[in-house]
Amino acid sequence: MATIQLTTGDFKDKVFDYTTEKEWQYKGTKPAIIDFYADWCGPCKMVAPILEELSETYKDDLIIYKVDTEAEMELAGVFGIQSIPTFLFIPVGEQPMLQPGALPKKVFQQVIDEHLVKKVDGK
Repeated sequence: MATIQLTTGDFKDKVFDYTTEKEWQYKGTKPAIIDFYADWCGPCKMVAPILEELSETYKDDLIIYKVDTEAEMELAGVFGIQSIPTFLFIPVGEQPMLQPGALPKKVFQQVIDEHLVKKVDGK
C-alpha cells in the first residue's frame, strides 16, 4: 500500500472533521501519519521515498497520508503548518503529535513502533 493523497474533504471524512467537532476524535481504525508537503520542497522530496517504504513495511498496521499544502491551504492553515515537511502522527484513541522537519528513517520507525503501532497490538 503506497502513501495516500489526502484532500481537505478526504481529511474531514477519514481523519477528523474540524468544522463540526470541537474535541479531537480520530475517525480511523489504524494509526496514521500525515505528511504535509509541497512539490517544490527539497526536504519533502528526500523524505518521500522513506514514507513509501514505510507504508509498505507497515501496510497492515498504519496508514500514511500526504497533503499538498499548496493545494490544501485550508487544511494546512487549520494545523498552523508554517514549515514543510511537517508530520502529524495520529495514534488511535489519543491526541495527535505534530513534528516539523525532515526526519531520518530510524526516527520515523521509532515513533511508529513506540507511539503508533504498538498501542494498536496492545504491546
